[in-house]
Amino acid sequence: MSDIPKAIHIKEEGPREGFQSEAPIELARKIELIDALSETGLKKIQVGSFVNPKKVPSMADIKELVAGITAKPGVSYTGLWFNERGFLDALDTGKLDVQGTLQTTASETFLKRNQNRTLKEQLGSLQGLTAMYQSKNVAVTRGSVMCAFGCSFEGDIPESRVVGLVDEIFKISEEHNLDVKDIALADTMAWATPDKIKRTVGAIRDKHPNAHINLHLHNTRGMGIANVYAGLEMGVDSFDSSIGGLGGCPFAPNKAAAGNVCTEDLVFMCEEMGIETGIDLEKLIAVSELAEEIVGHSLPGQVKMGKSLNSIRQKIQSKVTQ
Repeated sequence: MSDIPKAIHIKEEGPREGFQSEAPIELARKIELIDALSETGLKKIQVGSFVNPKKVPSMADIKELVAGITAKPGVSYTGLWFNERGFLDALDTGKLDVQGTLQTTASETFLKRNQNRTLKEQLGSLQGLTAMYQSKNVAVTRGSVMCAFGCSFEGDIPESRVVGLVDEIFKISEEHNLDVKDIALADTMAWATPDKIKRTVGAIRDKHPNAHINLHLHNTRGMGIANVYAGLEMGVDSFDSSIGGLGGCPFAPNKAAAGNVCTEDLVFMCEEMGIETGIDLEKLIAVSELAEEIVGHSLPGQVKMGKSLNSIRQKIQSKVTQ
């Protein structure tokens, strides 16, 4: 248990992961949710993606959305892109924290469906994308592997394949004199289990002990928080999550990645474990309730239904002292 960190970093992805999976939502309401998230203590919020609007219609208004956000000092607002055009569109907003990522996928079948590329083509495209980053003086400090734990098209993904892709990321980093340190592992279609988390993270750490690992997890099969805990036991201190448990992957079959790890549930667990998040849980629960109102249906997060133990403790204490 000594590897459990004393504090963690959380990147909120509800506005991107969630809205891409929902029916069209009014622009003003998207902005309302992002501005509310900015007041909870979250330090990093992914607001949307710069992708083909024909494939992801809910992101067609991404430029207007970024322009409408009330940026809060100390909060980093980010976007997602997969190619040079998306990168340049994000950069042109002048409002986002744009950092380069070397992204690839452990499932070639998913990659073909998602980006219409083979794995060889994807790795080759990273060379051009890196040159683009450098031409714009954008730092490249992060690598990412999607489908790192399994795929609904290909089944289990061996740890050796993920390690091999991480090797490729660090190879490109070295060739271009980059400073890639962070490696994000995405459970894109919710195949991770606690044992798989430990084996994959452990295999990467054995080969690259200085890599700083981030976990992007889904809760489709109820393993989300258990997988976070397994990551904590391995010393992972960086997680992506989504307010209310919003989210999913539009390219996964039968909504096989529905629901990201819920931000308020993650914060609640860490708070009870004495792990610092820097986030106000009561404000976060209120934003989760706002998210439900905006999307027009219930969300899978659990803590908002039972509230936090701190609020319950305070009520009990208040009654005792009366």
